[in-house]
Amino acid sequence: MPSERMSRVDTAWLRMDNDVNLMMIVGVWLLTPAITLEALRERIADKLLQYDRFRQKAVVDAMGASWVDDEGFDIARHVVAAPLQREKGQGEREALQAMCGKLAGTPLDMRRPLWQFHLVEHYEGGSALVARIHHCIGDGIALISVMMSITDGGADPPRRRRNLAAAPKDPDTDWLSDAVLKPLTDMTVKAIGMYGSGIGKGMEALAHPEGLHALAGGMDIARSGRQVLQDVAALALLADDSPTRLKGKGNGRKVVAWGEPVPLDVVKAIGKGLNCTVNDVLLSCVAGAVGAYLREQGEDPAGKEIRAMVPVNLRPLDKAWQLGNRFGLAPLVLPIGIDNPVERVYDVHRRMAAMKGSYQPLLAFAVLAVSGLFIKPVQDAVLGMFSKKTTAVMTNVPGPGTPLQFCGSTLRQTMFWVPSSGDIGVGVSILSYGGGVQFGLITDEKLCPHPQQVIDRFEPEFEKLLLVAMMLPWAGEDLAA
Repeated sequence: MPSERMSRVDTAWLRMDNDVNLMMIVGVWLLTPAITLEALRERIADKLLQYDRFRQKAVVDAMGASWVDDEGFDIARHVVAAPLQREKGQGEREALQAMCGKLAGTPLDMRRPLWQFHLVEHYEGGSALVARIHHCIGDGIALISVMMSITDGGADPPRRRRNLAAAPKDPDTDWLSDAVLKPLTDMTVKAIGMYGSGIGKGMEALAHPEGLHALAGGMDIARSGRQVLQDVAALALLADDSPTRLKGKGNGRKVVAWGEPVPLDVVKAIGKGLNCTVNDVLLSCVAGAVGAYLREQGEDPAGKEIRAMVPVNLRPLDKAWQLGNRFGLAPLVLPIGIDNPVERVYDVHRRMAAMKGSYQPLLAFAVLAVSGLFIKPVQDAVLGMFSKKTTAVMTNVPGPGTPLQFCGSTLRQTMFWVPSSGDIGVGVSILSYGGGVQFGLITDEKLCPHPQQVIDRFEPEFEKLLLVAMMLPWAGEDLAA
């Protein structure tokens, strides 16, 4: 059968499953009115299966893994009906959250392509669609591109040759890991003084297809400089973050929660009023909600900080349809011990500013790529560096500004949860869609059995900042009056 070698980074994600964390991205779409299973299967067959990867299974060998066509592919295995099971006294939202948590802790069938859609045909007057896709297929940016393509009017992916054995190697397939890895062995003997604009130019090239291969030269300059050495040391010498009830080894049973969207234009107004970014405002609300939750659980967060690993996109957006993983990880410290919302948002702003220009996301990508070359026990030890120093994984994804249509229905609300590696037991998702921003949380039951209690504290933290912003003087207001 035709096969295609899996990249080093994707191999690392394939082998990252363990007894407490499965490497699946789980998402939910809420649709109005309801759609049928037949319509869903027809759309998936017509759109999603144009991407070769969704017809291929991952076959592991001594040297890594390959993508191989599944000769016995059956769409009925991958797009299934999932009636909502409600316990006594349980509402539809609670039942759907319980279902999502259970699916997040249920492995995909490794003998088949690593994805599955579960359709709840009747949910809140419409339907709910739960998607599970293994991280080795693609990162969040790639999978959002794919999911947008299957909506009504979504663009088909560019045509690719199906004869994988005869097809020429795509020059972009593994260029990033090669560009990062090759010089690491002799990095310390390069000239320390060669630094400056190389980092900025290299990162700018990431946003433009024509700068794709030119980036390797930019990174050669960047990795030769003082910034790189500082970032290498920073990754290796990161102190463990503060111990809290959210940190530790879980039991593998997942629970999820999400909240109602808050208006994006209001978030922007708060940021403008406080001279901060939208991200500063949102991340401050996350830190405040976690701190408030810990206090109500009897744990004093004063003086404590938790670290979240934040994915950073490392690919041109027009290449997202190629799937695979092209992102780094940047460590972000959340000041959960600061109770004052204004002091907290400016602390987040300061930390975010310090991250700009950092080479750490590329180095984190290199760590993942290197680990894909090792046997699994060694890979686990390498990746343990991240989980020991981290409490959460957090991602912030901008979605379409207007609601989408799917199979003739309106996609009224959407949420997703990212997987956590090692023993990390908390995943925070921030998603903007249709003019709103909402928070999602996935936790290990042992560490945080009721994540909705954290979610419910986001809005009060947001309202505190809104109140402060409303008390600020309007532009042109006479302050002496």
